[in-house]
Amino acid sequence: MHEENETGASLYSPDQIEGQPARIPLVYPCGEPPAPGLAREIAPGVFWLRMPLPLALSHINLWAVRDKQGWAIFDTGMHTPETVQAWRTLFSATGALGPQGPSAVLVTHLHPDHVGMAGWLTTEYACELWMTLGEYMTCRTQAADLGREAPVGHLDFYRRAGWDDGALDRYRTRFGGFAKMIYPLPSSYRRLRDGQTLQIGEQQWQVIVGAGHSPEHACFYCPELKLLISGDQVLPRISSNVSVQATEPRADPLDDWLQSVANLKQRVPDDVLVLPAHDDPFLRLHARLDHLDSSHRRALDRLQVLLVEGPKRAVDVFPALFSKKIKGDLLSLATGESLANLNYLVERGSVVVTEDADGVAWYSNRSVKP
Repeated sequence: MHEENETGASLYSPDQIEGQPARIPLVYPCGEPPAPGLAREIAPGVFWLRMPLPLALSHINLWAVRDKQGWAIFDTGMHTPETVQAWRTLFSATGALGPQGPSAVLVTHLHPDHVGMAGWLTTEYACELWMTLGEYMTCRTQAADLGREAPVGHLDFYRRAGWDDGALDRYRTRFGGFAKMIYPLPSSYRRLRDGQTLQIGEQQWQVIVGAGHSPEHACFYCPELKLLISGDQVLPRISSNVSVQATEPRADPLDDWLQSVANLKQRVPDDVLVLPAHDDPFLRLHARLDHLDSSHRRALDRLQVLLVEGPKRAVDVFPALFSKKIKGDLLSLATGESLANLNYLVERGSVVVTEDADGVAWYSNRSVKP
């Protein structure tokens, strides 16, 4: 994900706003977020929860919707002692949600801050896990990497992008860490599908599946309450990381993501209250979707201009996309996102890629003659 400063310019994918129309301000009507272990009702039977994260991104929002047999929980937090304690507090006899516990756990996507406690909650409270097929199976696959050596193909992927030996060594030592951030998933689950309608309490919720940030990200729209649980698909102050992964090096996730943005705008009206995974609930969904779309397209334009200078590796295009210096933990995210932009342009014929004798990929603007 890339953070944005107070001007609306993203620190990772900066908006060059000179000559561009000003972004329409969003409205944040819900006040201060609840502390971990507490809950705030923001619509009839819908409660806002917030859990801490041991990351630069310090929190995640979760949502509890009153159901006939307890609570439908949307996303779960990362598996940490602090999050376990917060859930125990919420479901205690005197807790904000009470002792009835969850009736179902619904997870938007596989990233550890969203799915990390899903296995714990479903085991502790004997309820079902709901996920899309792509998210559930990818999560199981990534968790199985624990204890394995980094595959040769993954190392070749990052070497092709321009990583040096030091960066590759750090990748080797950290490979398989995904499983350490999540409680093991249950061996069975209930499948979410695009267009499905779920009855939760007295209301119906529509499932809207997108892609790009993750394989099959589920959002949940309730027309009666005018609410959209958006996960990471729409965030008010940061934009979702859209990356190419070593497991699918020729993927075009940016096209998937731009299509998902357009799909959300078509299927969900502008007057909903958006309940995002990070930052605060907000109004003016369509303005935010328009801004996200135009921001990415301007980044593509800047990338093509940079490539006019001559062939570049994926690690060489960071200045066109990111306004902060990329180092340390950011290298993997930045490389994946750079490749998402480059693959998008390659697929549409405006950029060409060649490999040198060492297997490193070099990208050129097609309009530049050799």
